[in-house]
Amino acid sequence: MRLLVLATLFGVLLDAGGSLQIQCYQCEEMKHNDCSTPEYIVNCTVNVQDMCQKEVLVKPDGIHYRKSCASSGACLIASSGYQQFCTGRLNSVCISCCNTPLCNGPKRKRPVPSAAVSCMQMNRQLLLLLTFVLPPLMFLPLTQILL
Repeated sequence: MRLLVLATLFGVLLDAGGSLQIQCYQCEEMKHNDCSTPEYIVNCTVNVQDMCQKEVLVKPDGIHYRKSCASSGACLIASSGYQQFCTGRLNSVCISCCNTPLCNGPKRKRPVPSAAVSCMQMNRQLLLLLTFVLPPLMFLPLTQILL
């Protein structure tokens, strides 16, 4: 019974990082990339909108931006569907998708690689395991742990 409880608790700890909420910039038809400021930051829907989307439209009066949260499926389909229209010339439409917080804003000088972020999440989960699960096990006889 204890093993079942421990296995369940361990599973919960490992899954804790899987449902994080991403933040993106959100705006409609803004010029000059103006919507990359704090008032345009939104919290995306947990477990539904797992990506940020950025559309760059070249119009006669200049470059316009649309930014939003998106589901990975919808964003990837849209970006691949508009690939042929992403020319950089008049009436061009370019759609890009990304999956790190505020990644649809201005380019950062040195982005953190996603592998490093994943590693930090695993380290946090390992720390939780070592802090809360293993110490109580040390006081139990080995025969009780294996039951």
